[in-house]
Amino acid sequence: MFERLRDRNFDILALHHAEAIVSQDMAAAERDIEDVLLGLSIPILELVAGGGGEAHGTQRIRRALADRGWKKRNISVRKLVQWGEDSEEKEVASLSHEIDHVKAFGEAQSVFALEIEWNNKDPFFDRDLENFKRLHAEGAVSVGGIITRGTSMHENIRTLLRRFADDCDVDDIAALDAYGYTPTSRQRSMIEARAERMGDFRQAWVDVFASDKYGEATTHWAKLQDRVLRGVGNPCPLVLIGIPSDVVTFDYSAASTDPDAEL
Repeated sequence: MFERLRDRNFDILALHHAEAIVSQDMAAAERDIEDVLLGLSIPILELVAGGGGEAHGTQRIRRALADRGWKKRNISVRKLVQWGEDSEEKEVASLSHEIDHVKAFGEAQSVFALEIEWNNKDPFFDRDLENFKRLHAEGAVSVGGIITRGTSMHENIRTLLRRFADDCDVDDIAALDAYGYTPTSRQRSMIEARAERMGDFRQAWVDVFASDKYGEATTHWAKLQDRVLRGVGNPCPLVLIGIPSDVVTFDYSAASTDPDAEL
């Protein structure tokens, strides 16, 4: 399953019979996801640019999935009790979860629920996995999936950023203004202090920036894998996908930061 992604160095983990379910009942889901992710590229400038909001690469993945029918849905489950034919039904429990990408497949309408966690705080994994667990227990979801930063992306982030700093002659904070990065006072102080100790402004910036924006407490493959191997989300069938560093490109054109660019 997802052999095309494996060949391109994506991390893939399927749990609780998810591989059999997808292969037999939801083959089109595999094609959709592979087609979207194999077309993914992330310009290095998108990793560097500051500001809030969702990453442009994530926006492009979302639009490509939505174009294939993977829509945001609010899935609600209500439990009703009726004491005899003449009594009124009474709601005794309900739950509702918003899932970013949901699509049903086949005559049996097997449902695949998918979330993208590119760079959130890692407790978002717990939220997603527990949502999948509850919805699966109620028969509302057949498979849950999460796409996040893969092992190579997380481990190589400093190498990627250092290449950017070298390519663009980033020798002081002012040089970063043109790339949409404006450090806070705290970050500026940390960068300057580290640069003075190291004698290397570029590496000082890389270390502080990577630690702040892409640190260990953010969503990435190791954090996700740790949770599912501890049983979080069990027994919902799960498909987990990690995006590799190979998708990062060093295109410094202005168009490379356009969130509306084709995936």
